[in-house]
Amino acid sequence: MKLRILSVIAALAAIQTGATPSAASEAPGAYLAARQAGYDKDYAAAAEYFTKALIKDPSNPASLESVVGAQIALGRIDRALPVARKIEADGLLSQISHMVLIADEVRREAYDDLFLRFEKDRGIGELADGLISAWAHLGKGDMREAIRLFDEVAEQRGLRSFAIYHKALALASVGDFEAADQIFSGKSDGPMQRTRRGVLAWAEILSQLERNNGAIALIDDAFGTDFDPEIAQLRALLESGERVPFTRISGATDGVAEVYYSLGRALLADTSEDYALLYSRIAESLSPDHVDALMMSAELLESLERYDLATETYKRVPRDHPTFSAAEMGRAESLRRADKTDAAVEVLEQLSESNPDLALVHVSAGDLYRQLERFADAVEAYNRAVDLYAAHGSEQWFVHYARAISYERLGDWENAEADFRKALELNPEQPQVLNYLGYSLVEKQVKLDEALDMIERAVARQPNSGYIVDSLGWGLYRLGRYDEAIGHMERAAELIPIDPVVNDHLGDVLWAVGRITEARFQWRRALSLVDEDKPSPDISPDRIRRKLEVGLDAVLAEEGAEPLEVADDDR
Repeated sequence: MKLRILSVIAALAAIQTGATPSAASEAPGAYLAARQAGYDKDYAAAAEYFTKALIKDPSNPASLESVVGAQIALGRIDRALPVARKIEADGLLSQISHMVLIADEVRREAYDDLFLRFEKDRGIGELADGLISAWAHLGKGDMREAIRLFDEVAEQRGLRSFAIYHKALALASVGDFEAADQIFSGKSDGPMQRTRRGVLAWAEILSQLERNNGAIALIDDAFGTDFDPEIAQLRALLESGERVPFTRISGATDGVAEVYYSLGRALLADTSEDYALLYSRIAESLSPDHVDALMMSAELLESLERYDLATETYKRVPRDHPTFSAAEMGRAESLRRADKTDAAVEVLEQLSESNPDLALVHVSAGDLYRQLERFADAVEAYNRAVDLYAAHGSEQWFVHYARAISYERLGDWENAEADFRKALELNPEQPQVLNYLGYSLVEKQVKLDEALDMIERAVARQPNSGYIVDSLGWGLYRLGRYDEAIGHMERAAELIPIDPVVNDHLGDVLWAVGRITEARFQWRRALSLVDEDKPSPDISPDRIRRKLEVGLDAVLAEEGAEPLEVADDDR
């Protein structure tokens, strides 16, 4: 079960110290407000209110640890540090405070203090402590002991991949590129699981060994031909024959930052976003140039719906870094999700002007325009992306699919259908494309047999997608196969019970099979789910009201549509 660190921190502190939080009784307003802020992941409010609670109860373990966690999440490690020191001075055990104190000792190069800490079992955990100890010995100039410790960690079950990765980086950081290459290649200590950062580090190592062709082959094998700007820039340097410097790690502090980053990334599979955020934030603080840590923090904050913090973090990526364009696209998405759409559009428009040859920027702009229902602008942006991809000999199914949706919304069905079919040519059996094209054909009452076949194939690939199952039921309804449609429509309503379109469709199918009372219930339910402040082309509240007044048959007659051919005419 995933845990949110600020919502469980009081319980953790009580377990570790045997204490019961007393702030709730001594300062109930601040404490309760702080706990609510923690549940809401409002880190700024949590830090403020827990700090106020500490005024009344300065040694309360829950409040102390919560302040540390909130300040780390905010990226304010300097403010977390004195509170972490207070926790340790009070004799409390706190992994979060240890994370901060260890980072501070590494930053100050207080390695002897760090070693004493580990002797007293005041570290983070077996893997982190072992790797950090090894990097600290490297910081003291004792490479032999550093290597011994990396090897010691590698002997522990499940930790080998981490240990040899850091060992290879450590060797490269002191200029032993031959030994580092031996590890990355698997000739010694390997094989190593390949990661993006690992591949880029190895490519730099190969370049230092004057093996640029090998580095290019490595990149092509790992990433194919569709490179992001950072990979493209490195590959271009290698192709030019330039000897690329090793930039990943410059010393022990960078090495420890990499420990925090790589552990945080690994922990994401088994823990919560806000716990992983603690690791990426500390990695940022130790190595401000660690752009991958910055991007990880921003992405985690976006997942946690802390959009303002995500926006601030994305903005810290330097303009001259090759990841800047990805950071700006992330910033635009955070602004959009925070309902700051004008600012989001401005970010992407400026990025499109400064990076006119980057197809992904135009795709992002098109996606934003499409979400804002500016479909003509979306088509223009997608046009630029399609042209750029074609110029590089690479076509992307999603761009054609997204442009097809925009054309369809503009009423240009000829171009929409052509793009849908192009998307299927590039990615056959893609369920979203099959469903959208099939559903559109059903709505237009053309090529119904082909449409139904497409939707059935989509359902076979995604049987638990309520929208796709709805399309199948609706297609059968359009073909007059009402008894077959009803089961699929009921299944769709189970999968997405609060979708007004699905409930409206279910009402129509129920009416068609003579279940009149149930049909009216579904129409009323659909009407209750419609947000009339945000009109949708997919559903008409007035049409639903009319069906409730006079029934579906009368509405179809008023619209000039063919009447339903139903088995039960008892209306």
